Amino acid sequence: MSSEIPQFMKAIRIHETGESLDVLKYEDVPVPSISEDEILIKNKYAGVNYVENYYRIGLYPCDLPNVLGREASGIVVKAGKNVSRFAVGDLISYGSPATFAQYTKFNPTTGKAFKLPADSSEEKLQLYGGLFIQGFTALTFITEAYEVKKDDYILVHAAAGGVGLLLNQLISKRGAHVIATASTEEKLQLAKAAGAEYLINSKTDDIVSKVLEITGGKGVAASFDSVGKDTFEISLAALARKGTLVSFGNASGPVPPVNLGILAQKNLKVLRPILGNYITTDEEWAYYSPILRELVESGELKLDITKIYDLENYKQAAADLEGRKTTGKLLLKIPE
Repeated sequence: MSSEIPQFMKAIRIHETGESLDVLKYEDVPVPSISEDEILIKNKYAGVNYVENYYRIGLYPCDLPNVLGREASGIVVKAGKNVSRFAVGDLISYGSPATFAQYTKFNPTTGKAFKLPADSSEEKLQLYGGLFIQGFTALTFITEAYEVKKDDYILVHAAAGGVGLLLNQLISKRGAHVIATASTEEKLQLAKAAGAEYLINSKTDDIVSKVLEITGGKGVAASFDSVGKDTFEISLAALARKGTLVSFGNASGPVPPVNLGILAQKNLKVLRPILGNYITTDEEWAYYSPILRELVESGELKLDITKIYDLENYKQAAADLEGRKTTGKLLLKIPE
């Protein structure tokens, strides 16, 4: 297969940061060369995540020019001589920078990846192309950021988004009560179908009042908040005494500086976790990866893939996602 690898490939790249989607370029870039410890993956499907927006606008720093993307599924087409876990021809699902491209180099010693069955269907490649970031985020956050327990009341913002729908399923599976917020009734019904017990329209309802009504005035044990600036104070107000706010996104903008004194009113906790710091070690990966795979393979956890765009149309996918026009998971189909 190595003889078939071209010199150049198509990729989505930014040369400068900015709010405008016009900084996104679909262009020819050199196929990455690999070291003796790396593999080269020909990507099939790549998952679209909000984090690409943060790199594009400069909220998260990166070297420029930068190929976007953080997860994908594909096939190994070249392997360094020191690589033992993967071989040419293996199907793979993995998390890595630079996956919005026909080829990505990957170090299986330091990176995290699944080997997929050789007979995996197109649907399975799609599933595992978009599972990595959001699946592990939902699983690790409800285990470590706040350990969800039976009978907890948990607030989930943006509950019809990719992570939100997975949180609904996993939290309700633990016997806790999900209070879901979303901006339309259609989105709220999707959250309900995924396990949310209580629904709050973030456009028309007073979220805090509704939460207090649902919880008998106590508030929630935890709020999982990917929205950021617009909902941070709402999440704090909705927490019960000794509650936990897990702030993990900036969809409405970054949270402004916080006076820690406000946490003393109810002995609150605030976290700003990222996935990578929960699956850093081999031991952490060995713990979480079989749990996630079993949940998915058994059908207990479903990834709702709602739209697949061609790689060259990523700009439209980003516009749809950032315009809050989407639900569930978006994928990019990588050209052959």
